Amino acid sequence: MTASYFKAAFGDRIDITLVESGNVGAVGVGEATFSDIRHFFEFLGLKEKDWMPACNATYKLAVRFENWREKGHYFYHPFEQMRSVNGLPLTDWWLHQGPTDRFDKDCFVMTSVIDAGLSPRHQDGTLIDQPFDEGADEMHGLTMSEHQGKTQFPYAYQFEAALLAKYLTKYSVERGVKHIVDDVRQVNLDERGWISGVTTADHGDITGDLYIDCTGFRGLLLNQALETPFISYQDTLPNDSAVALQVPMDMEKRGIRPCTTATAQDAGWIWTIPLLGRVGTGYVYAKDYLSPEDAERTLREFVGPAAADVPANHIKMRIGRSENSWVKNCVAIGLSSGFVEPLESTGIFFIHHAIEQLAKNFPDEDWHPTRTKLYNDAVAHVMDGVREFLVLHYVAAKRNDTQYWRDAKTRTIPDSLAERIEKWKVQLPDSETVFPYYHGLPPYSYMCVMLGMGGIPLKPSPAVLLSEPSAAQREFEAIREKTKHLTSVLPKAYDYFSQLG
Repeated sequence: MTASYFKAAFGDRIDITLVESGNVGAVGVGEATFSDIRHFFEFLGLKEKDWMPACNATYKLAVRFENWREKGHYFYHPFEQMRSVNGLPLTDWWLHQGPTDRFDKDCFVMTSVIDAGLSPRHQDGTLIDQPFDEGADEMHGLTMSEHQGKTQFPYAYQFEAALLAKYLTKYSVERGVKHIVDDVRQVNLDERGWISGVTTADHGDITGDLYIDCTGFRGLLLNQALETPFISYQDTLPNDSAVALQVPMDMEKRGIRPCTTATAQDAGWIWTIPLLGRVGTGYVYAKDYLSPEDAERTLREFVGPAAADVPANHIKMRIGRSENSWVKNCVAIGLSSGFVEPLESTGIFFIHHAIEQLAKNFPDEDWHPTRTKLYNDAVAHVMDGVREFLVLHYVAAKRNDTQYWRDAKTRTIPDSLAERIEKWKVQLPDSETVFPYYHGLPPYSYMCVMLGMGGIPLKPSPAVLLSEPSAAQREFEAIREKTKHLTSVLPKAYDYFSQLG
């Protein structure tokens, strides 16, 4: 992703060499994204029909949470702007007098579209008619942080990570990126402690001005060679392990629910990501509560007979972030920079955000420290903010039937989040009370998690109780009518994707 973006951004004005090991595999399970990822493909000049079929990609309209409140319960966190009535979010009106007990169905259109397994685009490719997509054309060319709050695109993507890497390799090489398949044996430093080059097994020394560390959890350049400290998040987010399966399935027969599903388990949660031709699934858990063997057995039982002969990929996750992701002439992007956990699909979002920030603060010959600081602050804010958001999931979950879930309520909570939760008990999250720096999550995302999880008592605004409710009732009715129309005209997700290529 980094090589292709910078080649698109700077062309032949910079030389890019990408060194990739043929022996060290990628983690390869980052298959779901934020809706902002569309700007990455737009920047590369790629249309969906160019890359999606090559990556078995599907649309992701939401995250579906199952069993977090109690077994059998589910709710959605969709990509859909929260509507407001008389200056208050519709969720306030719902808390006072919602039409049903399903906030996500009453307040959003996408919930019913997902339940019906539909595509957000019509068969001819036109986008779903949604008010939250107004002005999308005006957003072209803005970075993620610049367009947040201006609009909400109705979907993200799910894809095979290995196929996307293969696609972007071809894209990059065709545009002049030098691709070397070799193993880095040594990272060389000069007298200042800056990186002077890397020594490879077969290609000798490779030198450059700027080194991008994409070596995953190992942090070969940033953490090992430059000895940059790592700040752990484990005290607040205990999940440190995962086991993943790539399960072939007849998706035409199964159908595609266009979302990522997170199903709570005894010691963590299981993701389910439907792609064309297979389902990606994995159990994210804390090793203090569950063994790898039991995690794999539980995952296979969850999937059923289709998983019988599928090899499992066990992953140890490093949860936290590097103290600084840009040190001297090295910038870590991806897992070498930091990782929170797979919940809410933030891994590829972190990569995309880091790439944009580095392009924005790209160094010149003076290596001005202010650029480095601006970059490091932006990356740290994103990860610290997402950390708070994910901790909220566990604190807010009503489920308490195992020690893992009981401990989730008493585990260390960042002080800033604890203060915010007390405010949210009185007033639903808004732009003034969520994490104050850009981190990709707007206030309505916090509302969805708190309303859906059910473990924190919430109240509607007193202004709602004193207001005439007819405008809110009309809004709820408009959502019902819109839902009824869309579910009658949109194609099935599988049917749309099968003709995309």
